[in-house]
Amino acid sequence: MREETIKRILQFTVDRDWDQFHSPANLAKSISIEANELLECFQWSDTGYDINEVKEELADVIVYCIDMLDKLNLDADEIVNAKMDKNEAKYPVSKAKGKATKYDKL
Repeated sequence: MREETIKRILQFTVDRDWDQFHSPANLAKSISIEANELLECFQWSDTGYDINEVKEELADVIVYCIDMLDKLNLDADEIVNAKMDKNEAKYPVSKAKGKATKYDKL
């Protein structure tokens, strides 16, 4: 994500004095709530969704994730790459390619 976009998200919070409400627990709740609103876009159809509604809800999830990264002073690249290292070890291509099987059943 571009730095200017991240700064815009964080400035939005500062301008409204909302940091006082952004505890890690509140942000985690907000991420979950927005993720469920994203899921609601697909509630009755896997294909009959409104892409504009999907974009709105996905943006809400991303914004709250950026807020949480900031609150906890975490680096997105660092934590995503650390998780990808674990995922690549748990799901080696030789065992997982083309399969939706959980890692402990491969």
